[in-house]
Amino acid sequence: MTSLDRSGIVERNWARDAIAQVEADANRSADTHLIPFPLPRAWGIDLYLKDESSHPTGSLKHRLARSLFLYSLCNGWIGPRTTIVEASSGSTAVSEAYFARMLGLPFIAVMPASTSSEKISLIEFQGGKCHLVPTATEVVPEAIKLAAELGGHFMDQFTHAERATDWRGNNNIAESIFSQLALERHRIPAWIVVGAGTGGTSATIGRFARYRRFATKLCVVDPEGSAFWQAYLAGDWSVVTGQGSRIEGIGRPCVEPSFQPGVVDRMVHVPDAASLATMRAASDVLGRRVGGSTGTNLWGSFRLIAEMLAAGRTGSLVTLICDGGERYANTYYSDDWVTRQGLDLAPHTAVVSRFLSDGEWRDR
Repeated sequence: MTSLDRSGIVERNWARDAIAQVEADANRSADTHLIPFPLPRAWGIDLYLKDESSHPTGSLKHRLARSLFLYSLCNGWIGPRTTIVEASSGSTAVSEAYFARMLGLPFIAVMPASTSSEKISLIEFQGGKCHLVPTATEVVPEAIKLAAELGGHFMDQFTHAERATDWRGNNNIAESIFSQLALERHRIPAWIVVGAGTGGTSATIGRFARYRRFATKLCVVDPEGSAFWQAYLAGDWSVVTGQGSRIEGIGRPCVEPSFQPGVVDRMVHVPDAASLATMRAASDVLGRRVGGSTGTNLWGSFRLIAEMLAAGRTGSLVTLICDGGERYANTYYSDDWVTRQGLDLAPHTAVVSRFLSDGEWRDR
């Protein structure tokens, strides 16, 4: 047997053990809860929050990171000495750092300098290193360059998110949602509402609903500065904004390869001030802090519920708690930070308060 053959066997055995470790992590984890959001029962409409903040790394991105590692391991892209590099605004990097440390691999997150200090600390806590660049548009090119220089592997969540997850089932988030609704009064939701960062979650949910022939529609909510909404309006998926988003985890300066517009039934543009106002209002109702992207999700959900009420329709909606609000104590929950950003939450807070009171939607 040649040294090359022996090396190949060692790497194959290492990959087999690494896959077993990642799978064992999934097996140890219970499913995330589906939490009813309190609405008047007389409305005939139920809203549920899929609480992805309960994952070991505290966000929806734990599912994505697990899938990306399995995908890369099974493709032979990761070996026992591979440095993992990712382009991430925070939560994906936290989750990937967790899995990299589990496998004994170095991890580097390339992210905008504006990323919250709380998320940087979480990445470092998981054993990762943070490589900061000035703007969101520089993140991916810098990650590609860094991985090449180090002989590492660029995970590339924005390309691989939609293909790393088995959208037909196998305990993905869509299958979990529909299973958990099985005993509810409206077990097939009228709408599922999500944001898009990579586009992987919306692709998985949209494909699964079509595959299972459900009548459920998919609404993608998009924050300020993101290319998804502008591309949707223009019917041109090559649109580039060059901005990105204040709302971490969703919104991108360009439409990423994993985003699948063909499975999206509707898009809703959400001002950043509306996301933060809704985030804070929901936190008061739930008795716990949620993150900014959850506020974006709920703004879109509330608007759809108001439309259903106005049309005399009943049914259910599902959206996501993407992560907890403790990551944003010095940003989204800081009045000083909000003021420095030039945001006025008051008008949007009034819209949400009125909706929660009487179901009417008046944002103009």
